Amino acid sequence: MARPKKLAFLCRRAPLDGGNAAEILEAVLIAAAFDQEVHILFVDDGVYQLVDGQRPDPIGARGLEGGFAEFADLDIDHVWVERESLAARGLAGTKFAFDAAPVGRAEIAALLAGMDAVIGA
Repeated sequence: MARPKKLAFLCRRAPLDGGNAAEILEAVLIAAAFDQEVHILFVDDGVYQLVDGQRPDPIGARGLEGGFAEFADLDIDHVWVERESLAARGLAGTKFAFDAAPVGRAEIAALLAGMDAVIGA
């Protein structure tokens, strides 16, 4: 049997920015369901996806919490958030919807270098 592919998903967009956040989350869940080694990195405005307590229902948008809740069931445990993006947006120390390990830009570059594919939105 072939080894699983190491896939990195870069979440760069705000949660309600045209559906991109929901689409990449769906791709993450599908890849994990097919036993791929999934890594997720939240950078730039993508860090806003992590903020707990968002209420997208009034504007008819799909929430991300349900997908995030599936991470444990699908053994998705490689989840990172860029420190510099958090600091630039005043989110350092904010309570998140789930655990994401803070990493710096240099660490992210090293992580991405070891991936079979990088998918971003």
